[in-house]
Amino acid sequence: MRPKQNVVPRAELHCHIEGAAPPTLVRKLAERYDVDLGDLFDTNGNYSWHDFTTFIQQYDVAASLFRRPGDYAELAETYYKMLAAEGVIYAEVFISPDHAVKAGLSYNSYLEGLVAGLERAKADTGIEGRLVPLGVRHEGAESVEAAIKEVIDNPHPMVTGFGLAGDERIGPAKNFEKAFAMAGEAGLGLTAHAGEFGGAQSVKDALDYLKITRVGHGVRAVEDEALVQRLVEEKITLEVCPHSNIALGVYSNLRFHPVNMLRQAGVRITLNSDDPPFFRTTLGHEYVETSRVFGWTRDIQKSITKNALEAAFVDEATRAVLLERLEALTEDA
Repeated sequence: MRPKQNVVPRAELHCHIEGAAPPTLVRKLAERYDVDLGDLFDTNGNYSWHDFTTFIQQYDVAASLFRRPGDYAELAETYYKMLAAEGVIYAEVFISPDHAVKAGLSYNSYLEGLVAGLERAKADTGIEGRLVPLGVRHEGAESVEAAIKEVIDNPHPMVTGFGLAGDERIGPAKNFEKAFAMAGEAGLGLTAHAGEFGGAQSVKDALDYLKITRVGHGVRAVEDEALVQRLVEEKITLEVCPHSNIALGVYSNLRFHPVNMLRQAGVRITLNSDDPPFFRTTLGHEYVETSRVFGWTRDIQKSITKNALEAAFVDEATRAVLLERLEALTEDA
């Protein structure tokens, strides 16, 4: 599938690979492994969660169906081809060593599957991608340190960053200072979920203790004027996921979402889909709807993609190629 003409090229920095599993693929795997999905889907075929607790439960059910490297290869190939069809030229996905363990896979087997799928998608569409392992905040410091040690002990050219996910209200950022120091010393790009449910202080703590260059979500920073100015001055990039925030009740609707306010203040914002089928969105939908609601021009959309490419966890040669591609594709439109 090829993108529609005249679409501004897009890029994504914040999507959880297990959370990108489309219902069609989940049903296919359930049949393969003879698993009863119960009430996982509603009558329209969508994930049927209704609050944060049931969202996590359903996420885990869907993730549990990926049990072999080939399953993960199919997931990565499917998602990256979907992105390419929406005009995406670059995408990073968060991967979870913890899910690999739960699936009975080694980290290397998990990685092998994901890389195979990504490479197949690239061969067919030209999309570029990278993988960013995550530690899980509410599992504690030892768990996050074990995750980064696994990543460092098994280096791979497609693994270029490290992040922190999970409940940001449990465990202060300082607890993960050692893990992030290890990741930084290994040359990995650093990001952490903050400023979603935890408020502006969560963003401050992540910046202070984890030395990150990107913040996953980060939108609650808008509640602290000095913090917004700090984000601008330090050129911190926010991985904003508007429809995820709305689906989970952080904001009531897109009109009241602070993404445009942050952009106007000079913060480097990007658009992302987080767990797209769970939130009934896609990266293309994020670009289209956010631009419609806030009146963003093609030039503004292009600047958001450029923000993502400039903040991407890639080598400088790859970054230059991607930026050139962005320019070429927007000139041709």
